[in-house]
Amino acid sequence: MEHRQLTSSNLERPDQEKATHVVLVSYPIQGHVAPFIKLSYQLASRGIKVTLVVTEFLHARLMASQPELDGEQCDQVRLVAVPDGLPEEDPRSDERKVGESIFKVMPGHLKNLLNKANLEGNQVTCIIADAIFGWALEFAEKREIKLAMFWPSTPGGLALALSIPKLIEAGIIDSNGTPTPTMKGNKVQLSPDLPPLTDGDLVWSYPGNQIAQKMIFQSLFSIQQNLEKCCWILCNWFHELNPLVGDTIPNILPLGPLLANGKPAGTFWPEDSTCLSWLDRQPPRSVIYVAFGSIAKHSQHQIDELALGLELLGRPFLWVNRSALTSGSSSKFPDGYEKRIPASHGKMVPWAPQEKVLAHPSVACFLSHCGWNSTMDGISTGVPILCWPNFADQFYNRSCICDGYKVGLCLNPDEYGIVTRHEIRRKLENLIADEGIRGNSMRLKEMAEESLRKGGSSAKNLESFIEQIKQ
Repeated sequence: MEHRQLTSSNLERPDQEKATHVVLVSYPIQGHVAPFIKLSYQLASRGIKVTLVVTEFLHARLMASQPELDGEQCDQVRLVAVPDGLPEEDPRSDERKVGESIFKVMPGHLKNLLNKANLEGNQVTCIIADAIFGWALEFAEKREIKLAMFWPSTPGGLALALSIPKLIEAGIIDSNGTPTPTMKGNKVQLSPDLPPLTDGDLVWSYPGNQIAQKMIFQSLFSIQQNLEKCCWILCNWFHELNPLVGDTIPNILPLGPLLANGKPAGTFWPEDSTCLSWLDRQPPRSVIYVAFGSIAKHSQHQIDELALGLELLGRPFLWVNRSALTSGSSSKFPDGYEKRIPASHGKMVPWAPQEKVLAHPSVACFLSHCGWNSTMDGISTGVPILCWPNFADQFYNRSCICDGYKVGLCLNPDEYGIVTRHEIRRKLENLIADEGIRGNSMRLKEMAEESLRKGGSSAKNLESFIEQIKQ
């Protein structure tokens, strides 16, 4: 078990010796780790002693991409790396194998960590566990430690997870999460302030991968039972985004938007900050920002259509073209493409400091996979979103973005499942020209900012949570 101290000093101040100590345990994928790191910053900035548990494999990636995590720029957060139970040479590409191994070994690692903390006089006050880790509930109860579950996804996804038993009972889905004929072609209303749910919006949907789809559904089914029993459900959104969802769940505490605010954001790829100076040279509201998160993959044919669609549009674009974006190999561009696109007009980077990019005045819109972290980044910066979901909660996030919050448009594939260059150009033109969407985006941005100010809903929820765990 490796310990890394993310602090301005390795010497603990006397007034911190009996500080409230919170241990955070995240599922080992970037979409979960990143908001856990941001939550750690929020707690540490309020005097909480924080220990964040990650796997050794992810710790190595974090240190390689953001070595400043181990430096002096962060608040008092201790990063603890533990084995994930897999051989060192394993590529960790089989999500099911990784998940099964983590579930087996993580309780033991957490037990050892707590025993060590007790021996050192740093008793753990509260555990914040990823909502997928149902074992944490019994673990905390046995040790009489307060427990909060962290839900890293969407309000609609949470409402759906909590509704699974009712949906099965009503015959809308079967016990494996498959839509029944009752649901196909119909819509389900989970909450008055959420868009109706279709059979294509199920947050466990994983087209082309039935094994992963079954694993996600089983996890959500168990999450539903765990969330009803824990003391708090912490979430990365703000109450005003979907107030009726929050009002129906007594123990929910929306804390978002969780932001890095210039600190390391917990990414697995090194950020190319040269894109910020490139943005400085672009006109206001001119740039298309393209990013598909850490997992999404597209065929080479689809990448070609995207590249040609951006070329047809004729606007400057910043494209996060990470490794493994295409299925099977590194993505390539159509013949002669890079010669036709001057550096002043198009920039490709392996990874970008997304919060800073979206906050830049030259960015006009965000072509996104609709992962929840990216959705919150777009909402908190007031940038309209063009939706291109791939799997899981991204489909329902698209519905929320377009039909619920009305801050974006969606791309539609053709009869062959390809989003064509002409569809991409047309939707980008429509999105940029839509003043209604722009106005809605700015309104939500202002609401997000207000929620984080003193007296705002998220700020009050965080203070309330801290007060309760200190008791």
